[in-house]
Amino acid sequence: MTLRILVVGAGIAGLAAARGLRVAGFRPEVVEALPATVVPGAGIYLPGNASRALRLLGLDVPLRPLGDLIFRQVFLDSRGRQLFEMDVAALWAGVGESRALSRADLQQVLLTGVGGEVRFETEVTGLEIVDGAAKVEFSTGAVSEYDLVIGADGRRSTIREKVGLGGPAVPTGQIVYRSVVSGGPPLTDWTAVLGRRASFVAMPMGGRKIYCYADETAPDSPNPDDPRARLIELFGSFGGPVAAILDKVEKVQVARTDEVVLPSWSKGPVVLLGDAAHATAPTLAQGAAMSFEDGYVLGQELRASVDDIPAALRNYEDRRRPRCAEVRERTRERDRTRDVPPTLRDPMLRRRGLRIFTDHYRELVSPV
Repeated sequence: MTLRILVVGAGIAGLAAARGLRVAGFRPEVVEALPATVVPGAGIYLPGNASRALRLLGLDVPLRPLGDLIFRQVFLDSRGRQLFEMDVAALWAGVGESRALSRADLQQVLLTGVGGEVRFETEVTGLEIVDGAAKVEFSTGAVSEYDLVIGADGRRSTIREKVGLGGPAVPTGQIVYRSVVSGGPPLTDWTAVLGRRASFVAMPMGGRKIYCYADETAPDSPNPDDPRARLIELFGSFGGPVAAILDKVEKVQVARTDEVVLPSWSKGPVVLLGDAAHATAPTLAQGAAMSFEDGYVLGQELRASVDDIPAALRNYEDRRRPRCAEVRERTRERDRTRDVPPTLRDPMLRRRGLRIFTDHYRELVSPV
């Protein structure tokens, strides 16, 4: 049976879905509202389970020359003194490598894995479920009918809204700052410096570049007019490598984080995947990993129940929901720990940080 499948969104989740479907023997169409010239900035950290999922999707080989491998995570207090460190190579042994790389490079690998054309600058303007199929209207004026529509269009998903699968994403109260620095200090480890309700993370991403991710808990503050100035104001007094990195920071992206928690991920022939279904704050760096895993599992379940799409979608959600809920709970736990006043948090992390933070990933070592 040949299924007519549409993937909405050509970011990480949409391209992972398209690749998962290709691996399972399907040929989906992919549309993206943005133009092809919009290239994702900043970097991304992929833990071991993300690498395993890319291996299942057959995309691990093109990734190998890219970015930098991460073997160790080092946690420091705001003065740069060590709290604890994690051997991430040992944590993910037998699962996959941990890697930091450019988001644009990852996007390119995912694009080459789609195996067909992505229709950019093509928005879904109408979506109606008719006799068990999905009738889709596009901004180009075209109208098509599909056996399955996959909403992989992010935490502010229009597909989720159009089929009534849930309301808008809920803000977590965090503001995040992202930047890529050239010519900064030598850095070999993923390094986090923890302050008061704020943290600064830096990691090597290959090509003498450093990817920086920083956040602050500020639920009532507006986004800063000058993100670079705010970054320096927040973290300028931090120890460790922070000052030398801030000296080289030029452009800073700023965003607010939010969560998506839904009672169901599908309605008729429409299903959500990635952040559209289960977005969390990026504290555990699991957003891409969950999307890769989603894409692989959805493809496998569709292949197993090709004549019964509702059953395939139920099985996909049954397999994925507990794991994604685990990520959400561990993310919230990590953020609560970070926001404990440093006078209490830092001695606790020196004693038990390795065990606490390793436990956050324990369930994710198990197979997809």
